[in-house]
Amino acid sequence: MKKLYFLFFIACYFSAVAQEDAWVYFNAKPNSQYYFDNPLQMLSQRALDRRMTQNIPLDFKDVPLHQPYIDQIAASNGISVMAKSKWLNALHVRGTQTNIAALTSLSFVEKVIYANHSLNPNPRKSQISQKNNLVNKFQDVQANYNYGNSATQVQMLNAHILHQQNYTGAGKIIAIMDAGFPGVNTTAPFQRLRTNNSILGGYDFVNDNSNPYTGNSHGTLVLSDMGGFVDNQLIGTAPDAKYYLFITEDNNSETPLEESNWVEAAEMADSLGVDVINTSLGYFTYDNPDYSYTYDDMNGIKSFISRGADIAFSRGMICVTSAGNSGGSSNPYISVPADAFSTLTVGAVNATRVKASFSSIGPTFDGRLKPDVMAMGASATVANASGSVVTANGTSFSSPIMAGAVTSFWSAFPNKTNTEIIQLIKASADKYGNPNFQYGNGIPNFQSALNNALSTTNFTSEKISLYPNPTQNYITISIPDDLKQATIIFYNNLGQVVLKGKLYNQTQDISLEFLPTGIYHYNIATSNKILNGKIIKN
Repeated sequence: MKKLYFLFFIACYFSAVAQEDAWVYFNAKPNSQYYFDNPLQMLSQRALDRRMTQNIPLDFKDVPLHQPYIDQIAASNGISVMAKSKWLNALHVRGTQTNIAALTSLSFVEKVIYANHSLNPNPRKSQISQKNNLVNKFQDVQANYNYGNSATQVQMLNAHILHQQNYTGAGKIIAIMDAGFPGVNTTAPFQRLRTNNSILGGYDFVNDNSNPYTGNSHGTLVLSDMGGFVDNQLIGTAPDAKYYLFITEDNNSETPLEESNWVEAAEMADSLGVDVINTSLGYFTYDNPDYSYTYDDMNGIKSFISRGADIAFSRGMICVTSAGNSGGSSNPYISVPADAFSTLTVGAVNATRVKASFSSIGPTFDGRLKPDVMAMGASATVANASGSVVTANGTSFSSPIMAGAVTSFWSAFPNKTNTEIIQLIKASADKYGNPNFQYGNGIPNFQSALNNALSTTNFTSEKISLYPNPTQNYITISIPDDLKQATIIFYNNLGQVVLKGKLYNQTQDISLEFLPTGIYHYNIATSNKILNGKIIKN
């Protein structure tokens, strides 16, 4: 009996001291109004311009976390703050269950959600898992060098048509969330990016420093499919885009902290004015089986990272995400954040347009179509950390091939919204109208998307007039009869809405008398037509 009591004591002791991961959600941001009045304190001008172009107002999610809350959590007994998210108004913390639970007594804490599912309300049974049985999210780089070129993976999407029209990603910025980028700062395939100052910076969220040129070389391979340039061997799908390189994946372990790293990086990308985020990562099974997901969780709202991906889209960015490499396993479904509602999830095909056996399939648990589209991911041409051009397998590569093409396409129509761009791409795919859970909408045709976008009705300067410009107190707007009941919104240079109204008449006067002297942006829109411009108030 004493032995049993002793064993019970040991079990209770280790339960009490075991470290758990959790998200602590706050219930307020007391200084919100200050940031709404001073938007440049939370977002760059480029980020504000992206919002303005897409008519996206600032909101509570944009406001930084309240620093005194962070400080108080960090000072709490036995608590380590691992990551933070202003979008979700939460901190990722680590500590014992007892110490984490004590945080709920703080007045500003709304709730605590444990990464260990069994500690949350309505717990489920843990999933048995072994680290060495995990699906390799990266897949393997083939040993044989490929000295051909990347024509197949580019031409499969007709992305070369974009390049021929000089739409190569110029003016757009891509953020890459990955495991490391060694060799990008030294090797030949990335020399063109370096010469053109196209790598704008980066951050290692795993080690908390500003050096992205370390870690696992997976990110190097991924970048090469977008920005690599080796004449007659490898041309990326967005060779003239700008890039930020973010390390969010810890290759030495698999924990939910990587989800929080991703969200924190996405928030940084947003503030820097990034347009497209590529994520060639996915999460399903963790080192601690109590943290792992089940297929039931692939619903777009369970995981921290998938909710973050949808918020990223709501800020005006496009998230392109690999579907995953578990298609040939007993659990063939997509992982997170590929299940997010608004992310463009990309599966892999081979050179003959046949789905790669490893490419994860849909649907999401709640029945939504995934993947969304497909690109080449079997024997894709990439450049490795030593600068050699090789071939590699994985949706890790179909995603950046697609992300670069998306970026080049968007550079042709910079005033279109992320929603419009994604819809044009899906509508160009070869299975659009008859999709399935293996291929989604199929393989996009960017030549078709380009033609469709060019035929979309838009306002032109011949159809609408706004005068005088510059003006002092009033402007007159003349619009065609078929554009009645359009909406006009004026923004200042900080992206703040200063005037909004409806246009009911063919000719209408609007008073700007109350506005200070300056330059204002305007947006006139109906359900399917849009015009952006500037007006000077003297």
